[in-house]
Amino acid sequence: MSIIISRLFDDYVTASEAVRALEAAGVRHNDISIVASNAEGWYAPDRSAASRVDRDRDGTDDRAEGAATGAGLGAALGGAAGLLAGLGLMAIPGIGPVVAAGWLASTLAGAAAGGATGGVIGALTQMGVSDEDAEVYAEGLRRGGTLVTVRVSDADRARLEAVLDRSAVNLRDRSLAYRQSGWSRFDTSSAPYTADQVKRERNLYRRSAA
Repeated sequence: MSIIISRLFDDYVTASEAVRALEAAGVRHNDISIVASNAEGWYAPDRSAASRVDRDRDGTDDRAEGAATGAGLGAALGGAAGLLAGLGLMAIPGIGPVVAAGWLASTLAGAAAGGATGGVIGALTQMGVSDEDAEVYAEGLRRGGTLVTVRVSDADRARLEAVLDRSAVNLRDRSLAYRQSGWSRFDTSSAPYTADQVKRERNLYRRSAA
């Protein structure tokens, strides 16, 4: 019997490193899902000369950087091609544009096509995530974060949670920080964060950790 574990990361780069660690630990691509904010426009779906993937915001397409170092597209994007080959863009009410791949992405796409709101929260709570945690995950995505969700066996749960916890956000601490700033719950009518707001949000937690 499989169970679901989810973790929030402050950015796609950190989350993709966690995905690689999961794969190295033996987790199948089909059991991993990633949903990342695209508020900064780092991912574009077409591969024309005008579009680029620029996670590190250095002005250079990461795919070109990867090619220069002998890395394939999957490595340049920060994860195994098996999972990330299915990356796609969608818009989620209250969160804005996200880049997603894996089984949770399919669930969210179906909810969006059906006009459902709060798709992230509904999908997570149906999988057994508490309402409170689902609200924080959704708000974390809205503020520029990335959600990694994995199907694991109960026997592997502790081992794989430890893999994710090396770099994941402490959800209790993050929830407290949100609430101290006046946040109470995820609201699908909220305006998505801009690239500048995402940058300020990340800097806030970098200073707190220093």
